Amino acid sequence: MSTLPRIQPLDEHNRELEAHVHPPDWINPRPAGRYNLVVIGAGTAGLVTAVAAAGLGAKIALVERQWMGGDCLNVGCVPSKALISGARAARSVRYADRFGVHVAEHPAVDFAQVMERMRRLRASIGMHDSAARLRDLGIDVFFGQGEFSGSSTVEVGDQTLRFKRAVIATGARATAPPIPGLGRVEYLTNESIFSLTKLPRKLGVIGAGPIGCELAQAFALFGSEVFLVEAAHGILPREDPDAAEIVKQSLVADGVRLLCCGRNMELKPGTEGDIRLTLDSHAKTYDQTVDQLLVAVGRTPNVDGLGLDKVGVAYDSCTGVEVNDLLQTTNPRIYAAGDICSPYKFTHAADFMARLVIQNSLFHGRAKASRLVIPWATYTTPEIAHVGLSFQEAMDRDISVQTFTQEFSGVDRAILEGETEGFVRIHLQPRTDKILGCTIVAPNAGDMISQISQAMTHGLGLKKIANTIHPYPTQAEAIRKIGDQYSRTRLTPFVKSMFNRWLAWTR
Repeated sequence: MSTLPRIQPLDEHNRELEAHVHPPDWINPRPAGRYNLVVIGAGTAGLVTAVAAAGLGAKIALVERQWMGGDCLNVGCVPSKALISGARAARSVRYADRFGVHVAEHPAVDFAQVMERMRRLRASIGMHDSAARLRDLGIDVFFGQGEFSGSSTVEVGDQTLRFKRAVIATGARATAPPIPGLGRVEYLTNESIFSLTKLPRKLGVIGAGPIGCELAQAFALFGSEVFLVEAAHGILPREDPDAAEIVKQSLVADGVRLLCCGRNMELKPGTEGDIRLTLDSHAKTYDQTVDQLLVAVGRTPNVDGLGLDKVGVAYDSCTGVEVNDLLQTTNPRIYAAGDICSPYKFTHAADFMARLVIQNSLFHGRAKASRLVIPWATYTTPEIAHVGLSFQEAMDRDISVQTFTQEFSGVDRAILEGETEGFVRIHLQPRTDKILGCTIVAPNAGDMISQISQAMTHGLGLKKIANTIHPYPTQAEAIRKIGDQYSRTRLTPFVKSMFNRWLAWTR
């Protein structure tokens, strides 16, 4: 199995991070007699499993081959959102004149300082995932490659860990798509882009999914000339097309050059240490050189080196470990959680899958992953957040839906903030107020979607939302307004005529 690169540059912040997530002087403990759980992988799923189970009194061993905290802390959610917060600050300055605030036309961005801030904040958050903290919680932390060696044993170096149950939480890593010439050039992934200290003058980004769109917009706002390449039409193909179109227009307005429907792509080393990218897009051929190239396409599950064949755990090199609805693998004593087994490759999904694993592995529970209501958000500006069924998914499954949309152009707070591009769209089961899905495109859509996720999780219909008082003025009032839309559909001509008769009689 290939390992993640060392976290660069090795300044004081990254040294602090390493001291938390893989202390250079760490000595693995002597294994206990037998563990209730041996957890392989210390990303979100592994950490939540280990910490929560230890809190219940279980004896836990946690095995990590490199960095505690996994992708989320080191090369994913945490560093990317720190960069995005800096990019949003630059964006606010860029468009400040819309509010009567006049600043320099091209505000200076100190990219080195932006990245230093990211490293400092990441290191401070890293203490929560530190090996020392978990040791203090009573968890035996082992660094090294964990490999199943028998029906109840995991080998880490020359040590043997015996278990009653085990959990695979090894996650996934960036994958290299089959692009001609990719192997001949040096390129970045989410695992290396956060090591940059100098802003690329020209940045190519391959893949207009969430990672590609978020970072393309951020680097454009920092001042890079960004070329975003996508094989499909448009961006964010998993999202509501109307929502994706709004984000696309925002990216273009912020300076991203979108080359969608890209065909015949080829990469070559440039003549001055740069990268030459050629492709066809919308019947036009592009031949462009970039200083840096970010490949943001696809993930590969980390199944190599685990000895899964020895213990009868079925897996696929593309989709990961096979699990049932209880998150059991084909070996009922071994469970899995997180990116290694889930199509929902999100930190919060891994978190709640881990909670199911604790119930099912330690207490013979029957908690089912299919019952989880999992939202997601893409942190562009504006953000897109989604939960449940989209309209297209409903059509593909032959499920009828009744759809309500509230544009932010009709929400007072959005008008006052100058953020009217966007909407809330909710799909209901026809003739009921049961929510089947929702998409929000707005600056704070990731926060707003939680109200809908909570309603869906606990069976609260849109009528309950309509009857919930929202502070005025807030963006979330858009959700309440959709509740009002639904309530008006219940005022049928017959009901209205009855009201009219009653009101006439009581005058």
